[in-house]
Amino acid sequence: MSMSTRRITAGTAVRNTVLVLVSLLWAVPTWLLVVNALVPAAEYGGSPHWLPHGGFGLFDNMSQAWTRARLGPAMGNSLLYAVTSSAAAIVVATTAAFATVIMPVKRKALWFWLIYSGTLLPLQVFLRPLFLAYARTGLYDAQIGLFVVYVAVAIPFAYFIMRNFAQTLPGEVIEAARLDGASWWRVFWQIHVPLSRSAMVAAFVFQFVAVWNDLLFGITLSTSRNIRPVMAALAELQGNYSNVGPPVVLGGALLVSLPTVVLFFSAQRFFVSSLKLG
Repeated sequence: MSMSTRRITAGTAVRNTVLVLVSLLWAVPTWLLVVNALVPAAEYGGSPHWLPHGGFGLFDNMSQAWTRARLGPAMGNSLLYAVTSSAAAIVVATTAAFATVIMPVKRKALWFWLIYSGTLLPLQVFLRPLFLAYARTGLYDAQIGLFVVYVAVAIPFAYFIMRNFAQTLPGEVIEAARLDGASWWRVFWQIHVPLSRSAMVAAFVFQFVAVWNDLLFGITLSTSRNIRPVMAALAELQGNYSNVGPPVVLGGALLVSLPTVVLFFSAQRFFVSSLKLG
């Protein structure tokens, strides 16, 4: 074995070792969540468990969290917000990506930074003006108000994904369609959208998870139980921390994370293919 081959082999071994260690470190919070959610609330001590201990109380903890925090209506609200706002943001982002990449517009870089700049500021900057504007216009504590803000927050990153993907599409197909007399509208719906389907699904997964996990806007712009998203309901359960016990809170957290896990594995094929292409 030559010296260069040995260096490559050693470098690969070191890289794989580092990746395994980072993966294990990343999995520690999830492991602690699952292990402590398994512990019956009555048997939980003052410190977290690193290994399964005592009886099996997962389903009882989930049941208590479901009842006390009223997670059913809250999960329905979050599902409504996540699906509708993510879909609307993907439509806008796909259209914007087509216009700024495929169509012959001027100052494409300026349009990119104008749209993408929405992700450069922390969301906390928008809380006060949003709260005041919502209170004056009647959008506070309303489903349409949360829908609007979720769409606005989701568009910049969705546009970033769709724009990068659009840059990888073959320009010859668009040119051939234009030479055949196809309008830009027809090129968008019959060529661009079908080719971008995997990227659209991947962007939808990203935005669905982001909206589903939102707590900041949920507790700032809503108070009613029939309006608030699921993370706001879970935060209220955590506010009663001393009454229900950590295993109940962790059981509720594990329960509300299941939809995002199911969605990711359902769309994994589109997610991986879009990452490879884009």
